[in-house]
Amino acid sequence: MISLDNLTVSYGGWTLFDGVSFLINEKDRIGLVGRNGAGKTTLLRIITGEQQPTSGAVTMNGECTIGYLPQQMKVADTTTLKAETEKAFGEVLRLEAQIASLTAEIAERADYESPEYETLLHRLNEAQDRYHILGGETREADIEKTLLGLGFRRTDFDRATSEFSGGWRMRIELAKLLLSRPSIFLLDEPTNHLDIESIQWLEDYLKSYNGAVLVISHDRAFLDNVTTRTVELSLGRIYDYKVPYSKFVELRAERRAQLLAAYENQQRMIEKTEEFIEKFRYKPTKSNQVQSRIKQLERIERIEVEDEDNAALNIKFPPAPRSGQIVVEVKDAGKAFGEKRIFSGATFTIERGQKVAFVGRNGEGKTTMARMIVGELPATEGTIRTGANVNIGYYAQNQDDLMDGDFTVYDTLDRVAVGDIRTRLRDILGAFLFRGEDIEKKVRVLSGGERSRLAMARMMLEPRNLLVLDEPTNHMDMRSKDILKRALQKYDGTVIVVSHDRDFLDGIVDRVYEFRDGGVREYLGGIYYFLEKRKVESLQEIERRDAPAAAAPREASTGKLSYEQRKEQEKLLRRLRKAVETVEAELADVEKQIADYDRKFAAATEYDEAGYAAYEELKRRYDHLMHEWEKASYELEITENA
Repeated sequence: MISLDNLTVSYGGWTLFDGVSFLINEKDRIGLVGRNGAGKTTLLRIITGEQQPTSGAVTMNGECTIGYLPQQMKVADTTTLKAETEKAFGEVLRLEAQIASLTAEIAERADYESPEYETLLHRLNEAQDRYHILGGETREADIEKTLLGLGFRRTDFDRATSEFSGGWRMRIELAKLLLSRPSIFLLDEPTNHLDIESIQWLEDYLKSYNGAVLVISHDRAFLDNVTTRTVELSLGRIYDYKVPYSKFVELRAERRAQLLAAYENQQRMIEKTEEFIEKFRYKPTKSNQVQSRIKQLERIERIEVEDEDNAALNIKFPPAPRSGQIVVEVKDAGKAFGEKRIFSGATFTIERGQKVAFVGRNGEGKTTMARMIVGELPATEGTIRTGANVNIGYYAQNQDDLMDGDFTVYDTLDRVAVGDIRTRLRDILGAFLFRGEDIEKKVRVLSGGERSRLAMARMMLEPRNLLVLDEPTNHMDMRSKDILKRALQKYDGTVIVVSHDRDFLDGIVDRVYEFRDGGVREYLGGIYYFLEKRKVESLQEIERRDAPAAAAPREASTGKLSYEQRKEQEKLLRRLRKAVETVEAELADVEKQIADYDRKFAAATEYDEAGYAAYEELKRRYDHLMHEWEKASYELEITENA
């Protein structure tokens, strides 16, 4: 269906990937994996035609259509949720008009045996077949099913798209993409803005989809549930495995062991050959043999092995200082922002050594509760208290702002490290993707993702007995997540994790608190126990849940606002939306500049040092703006009716 032939992408003297070739067949389910910076997103952009390779070509059959979901995109905000979603059926609407026109023309004709009449019938059949393939007859039901599956309520359908926060607006684009039914989906981190329920719905949709899927994701469970083939980008080359991700990890380990053995053998041979050349270089009787060995070395195809620092695998949190038996006690707690109630009546106790997860739909209050526990937000009602000798370590997306921008990456850890762990700071930094010269960078020049990873690495050095982690894996690759997961499993303190990553939570948490419909409910068991229980309960209550009246309690209360309160709330929402729009506009401008450099570098014949420095600065600017967008979107999300 799509053929990638000898693709090479070079930027001046640096080659991102070299001679990459593989086929994407109908109904393939491919996970595209590799380290951050390996070129995965670049490969998707080349397939879509947004970026041109330095050499090589992408060919596809004439009927192939592509549905591409980048990590971020500009979302329309001039219509309602349903009207915007219906734009996915543009071709269906055109076909409807064509079918009506052809039907009317055929009804008026009586020349049943003529070639013209036969042509009209043929065109009508083609249009009807295409209409059926695109789901024209069921589009209303498909729109409803897709929007509900992605977490929207029926009461949201007529809301203006401008009222939704950034994460929910990305879901609108995902809904349009799914409903457009392309030949192949190209999905770049599609689970980033989804909660667990929506991720599971998307998995089921993609598994039964009639086309092909190529997905980039750091969600291991999502990859295992959706894909049957794994393509790895490593050191600029492609390695194709006809297995899901977890099986790929096993096979890759076997391949790496074989490759490492071959590499070591080759290095010994090269070393001996070089010794021979040096020893006999100036002996005339050996000149022929020396020249033969030199040519032999020149002909050797050098084996490369991707660096993997196994020393970092044993990193662990420092022992937790002993706290009281009761670590967190929540009694009838609730939180409202103005007249907008997030949740109420939350009552639970977390004891020493327990590891719990906060899960639920976006906007239901998971992060809000975490911030209330650490003391960043006061409770509107009820009480939240921490126990005796509780020392909290808090990780959230904005905690990186607390680090000193004038310190280097290494110094940031060195300032808080004590004891033997000081000898392993480079290992810890390597585990969180800081390698080589990265550790000498100043904190102020790091991207949003880099600063978040550094904040997590620093937390692993400080002795705490309660860790509150809000989406800790958002900027991590698979290996970093595994290292953090093992460290949390061995940690002897108390842990609260806000996350939608099922594989990460599995094996860490022993109870789950679900934030849903304005309340908090406890499930005694791990994440998969919760998911099984939730599936049964969802089947039992699906009619009530999906009914139009099934709005959250906070929605019912919005009509009670006074005129002055409504004015203040609208003023606040306008300010927050303006902040989000401003950052989005800057992002769009930076994206355009980066794309311009991509095209320039793709056509470059020599290395442009100044241009590449400007390019790297733009990428850092982009990451910083993305961080600001995430914060602004979150503030908007908790203020709106999510």
